[in-house]
Amino acid sequence: MGMDDRDWWRDAQKEREKRGNNSAASGSAIRNPPSTILKTLRWGTFGIVVFWTCLMSLLYVAMKHYMNPKPVVVTASGEWIIPRARDGHFYALGSVNGKPANFLVDTGASLVTVSEKFALEAGLSQGLPAVFSTANGDMPGRIVSDVPVSMGPINVSAVRIAVGFVGHETGDALLGQSFLSKFEVILQKDQMTLRQR
Repeated sequence: MGMDDRDWWRDAQKEREKRGNNSAASGSAIRNPPSTILKTLRWGTFGIVVFWTCLMSLLYVAMKHYMNPKPVVVTASGEWIIPRARDGHFYALGSVNGKPANFLVDTGASLVTVSEKFALEAGLSQGLPAVFSTANGDMPGRIVSDVPVSMGPINVSAVRIAVGFVGHETGDALLGQSFLSKFEVILQKDQMTLRQR
């Protein structure tokens, strides 16, 4: 680049800067008074917050729908096939003493287990005091005997229920061995089959 080219470029830059400063100084004060700029900034921030709130709400609804457990299938031979949910657990709908429950099937739990609130709503106000050994230590509660528990068309009339501790927050109740022991439980990769003995 020669001397003449550099001078031409420098002169053109100075001219552009001069035009830009003049138009910015004269036009911005007229076109965008400070109060208008502040309003624009506020609505811009509000718009961003609304956009992200809507996006997060849609993602939450989509994930909740995606994570919902698949329905239990009853075969012609009367077997219950419980598909594994996306969180790795098995869930089934049923009832405890007539109150609907969303069971988390837990083959490691000794008893069907419900929270104190659920038990009171299901009319289970009595029982013998007990202490349950859990992964989080000993938990006080009570045991209620001879409670009807159902899972779909399967009804078991005399089940022992533990009240006061539920080891998994997403289900209303744990479906433990006091119910499951009445069935042959076959655990495969992505499904659990309950077969009446």
